[in-house]
Amino acid sequence: MQQRTLGRTDIKVSSICLGGNVFGWTIDEATSFDVLDAFVAGGGNFIDTADVYAAWVQKVGISETILGKWMKARGNRHNIILATKCGSELAPDKKGLSKAYIFRAVEASLQRLQTDYIDLYQSHVDDPSVPMEETMEAFDTLVKQGKVRALGCSNFSGARLYQALETSAKHGWARYESIQPRYNLVDREIEADQLPICRAANVGVIPYYALAAGFLTGKYRKGQPLPTSARAANVNNRYMNDKGFAVIDKLDAAAQASGATMGQVAVAWSMAQPGITAPIASATSVAQVNELLGAASLTLDPSIKF
Repeated sequence: MQQRTLGRTDIKVSSICLGGNVFGWTIDEATSFDVLDAFVAGGGNFIDTADVYAAWVQKVGISETILGKWMKARGNRHNIILATKCGSELAPDKKGLSKAYIFRAVEASLQRLQTDYIDLYQSHVDDPSVPMEETMEAFDTLVKQGKVRALGCSNFSGARLYQALETSAKHGWARYESIQPRYNLVDREIEADQLPICRAANVGVIPYYALAAGFLTGKYRKGQPLPTSARAANVNNRYMNDKGFAVIDKLDAAAQASGATMGQVAVAWSMAQPGITAPIASATSVAQVNELLGAASLTLDPSIKF
């Protein structure tokens, strides 16, 4: 699988990032191990998780815990580019991007992940209640301590990303080398907001929801019953509309023309967009991993327009 440089760092990541939100939520530990093994066997090295996964089912930190167990069992920590996040609410006193909380959160993540460093540590959500200087100084301290190799943000607007970059430059601190926004064939708002800033400043883009929570795989069809999955209600509310189904029609045609699956085309499209480092996609089985990996070698016909 092709590797790409993360922002201005020397960190090389696979062109697809495996999402860890499903570990311990929709798949158990054993299946998570199988999925991770298949991803690495197929040339992947970039894995994204967060401390909040899967708090929505009262399992705070379970994804990090499973990932830590897997890396220890396989003895492969040095081969993995590990990304995790902090800032989302875990409890009333465990949230945000204050200096004190960032220092608490990173220690908890390091313990669950059974490692002494994180390759990419990301602020999961913006926290306007904390001065940008406080947040960026705290992250810079973690880099200087060697606990973190690079910094990133998630769900930041273009304006807030720019402010963070300016703050780091002013003080000579480590900066955000990547941003993790929602981006796929349906959700394309970043093309007018964050992407121009990222391209100009050489900030990596690691979009989540590359498959729109499964909508772009083709298993959601107009007039058909919803699949029985944990994400079905969210997909129904966000994507099952005229805009979404228009994309599905084009994606279906592109898949048939390419001899690939709809999911592969959706991921390959994201990978091919200027400025994109590695789209994030989750998998709940080895078969899904193998399908995902197939997108890495798929070259789309340039005449296909979405």
